[in-house]
Amino acid sequence: MFPWDGPLPAPHIRTLADMAEVLAKPESVASDPGRPLYFMYRDLARTDADRQWLEAHALRYDATVILPGTVGGELVKTKGHFHPVNRAGVRFPEVYEVVGGEAHFLLQTWTADDVVLVNGSAGDVVVIPPGYGHVTINPGDEKLVLANIVSTAFSSDYVQYIERHGAAYYELEDGTLAPNPAYDDPAPVRRAMPAAVPDFCTDRVRSLYTLVGKEKCLDYLNRPEKYGEGFSGCLTDSAEQPACAPRP
Repeated sequence: MFPWDGPLPAPHIRTLADMAEVLAKPESVASDPGRPLYFMYRDLARTDADRQWLEAHALRYDATVILPGTVGGELVKTKGHFHPVNRAGVRFPEVYEVVGGEAHFLLQTWTADDVVLVNGSAGDVVVIPPGYGHVTINPGDEKLVLANIVSTAFSSDYVQYIERHGAAYYELEDGTLAPNPAYDDPAPVRRAMPAAVPDFCTDRVRSLYTLVGKEKCLDYLNRPEKYGEGFSGCLTDSAEQPACAPRP
């Protein structure tokens, strides 16, 4: 399911039953609990040399394939997670590439005082900045194929999304963003678009995998405290203002 010319392990499969805690209508699980929604391929490398480099730099290259469709009128999505803080007290970032299909990245701060929906299409690279949790939604009619690079120094934190039954908003089949009643007063959703980040070597010209072996391009994934200004330019909204970090 993932276009890949290297060794491909069996995927981890997230089923409808696995997603019950974060759905707008959890009762929908009863219809087909074993239905697969997305597939996660972890720790990929095309060559032994690439794998050794990734391991030496505490990084991992992954892929995710999200099927199209709906669950109880809600678009198929990932479960959603936050990243913990590193030794410097800054939350780890992550970077994604849309390999195929359409993607909506729904980002939010811990308190949901900033919520951003990023539209992505094939070739787009999106940096998830420190302090933001994220859910990825498939709004299209074909499978959504993603690649990502992330630090191996942590495990993702799903608790916030589980306890609040998902993100601050649910994206419905008609594109409506319905507020999640478990949040008292989430910020209105602001829409953003991916933008090239020269400090992180991200643009539409090169695929994410070409950054494997380039320490300066990926150093921010483990040491985000060194790159505070760089994160401010990873997304832009319609007004061409930074949409990556919380606004003052």
